[in-house]
Amino acid sequence: MAATGPTGADAAQERLRRWRLVLGGDSADGTGHPLRGRDAAMDGALTSLYGKGDTPRPGRDRAAGLGASAPAVARWLGDIRTYFPSSVVQVMQRDAIDRLGLATLLLEPEMLEAVEADVHLVGTLLSLNKAMPETTRETARAVVRKVVDDLEKRLATRTRATLTGALDRGARTGRPRHHDIDWNRTIAANLKHYLPEHRTIVPERLVGYGRASRSVKKEVVLCVDQSGSMAASVVYASVFGAVLASMRSVDTRFVVFDTSVVDLTDQLDDPVDVLFGTRLGGGTDINRALAYCQSRITRPAETVVVLISDLYEGGIRDEMLKRVASMQAAGVRFVTLLALSDEGTPAYDREHAAALAALDAPAFACTPDLFPEVMAAAIERRPLPIPDAG
Repeated sequence: MAATGPTGADAAQERLRRWRLVLGGDSADGTGHPLRGRDAAMDGALTSLYGKGDTPRPGRDRAAGLGASAPAVARWLGDIRTYFPSSVVQVMQRDAIDRLGLATLLLEPEMLEAVEADVHLVGTLLSLNKAMPETTRETARAVVRKVVDDLEKRLATRTRATLTGALDRGARTGRPRHHDIDWNRTIAANLKHYLPEHRTIVPERLVGYGRASRSVKKEVVLCVDQSGSMAASVVYASVFGAVLASMRSVDTRFVVFDTSVVDLTDQLDDPVDVLFGTRLGGGTDINRALAYCQSRITRPAETVVVLISDLYEGGIRDEMLKRVASMQAAGVRFVTLLALSDEGTPAYDREHAAALAALDAPAFACTPDLFPEVMAAAIERRPLPIPDAG
């Protein structure tokens, strides 16, 4: 029979090769498999980041570590982009910043031009914003703008479509035009007029969608925790804030806070300006931030407040909860998001989350793809699409 796949010996060698790349070639890896060419280069890039020390291993001529040399790091960034897909490159960059303390090197324009831009890199740049020299600032803004533009392309159209539908449904009319008839609700409202002999319903009352007018229909307040752990959420929130602000039927306010409160609403036409107006790090005073937001609400029954925070409160806990209860009693729809990112549920204050849930304001992590549905449900005052905790 003709061979249709690798021989047993070839398959065994391939398994050894893969294990050798996984294990890193320490004396205890047990494979005895040498690497050559591209495999050796990939192994070198991995060892530079994940090696166990800066001392060359016996029989090898490279060190396990990048050190703090900008040229060496720039070459390494070029190598990993050659050998690994973009998603892996982003993970390795993040690990290099965390494990090897390379954040300060990002203050050099040459380094910024070499990195693969993503949400996490933007968060790191924002945390370095105050220390950033003028020679780096424009390059940093270009990197941030690339990420923000990509996010807007991914998220804006669906967000506008979903929320426009929610706003239209929220303005139902009893005299709709033909194209505006809500047939499901019309049938439900006229079931008593069913004619069995004709097997049809005679609709005496039509229910339709009202067309959202140019006037403001809803007010949305995004209240965003800018403590260091919330970096990715700040990035996504700024993009969504800009998208919401572009909708004429929504009056959007964007507030960031740590122990102080900053209103960035007037910068929402450019989310990059919003991001560079934040100050990642510092403490947290949720109560003070909510007090500010509450003072700016003019139509409670038409307002949705979205608190994006891990709920580690440094302010007055009981006052915070009383403030949430007060807003809800006035008619505000209150939504608590522990995170707005793709990273799942973060570490958060479970006691505060439970207290908010008792006020009918359950706290949960939300992905960017789910956020439009959450906002639509909040606007229509129907149950929120809370993801399963598992």
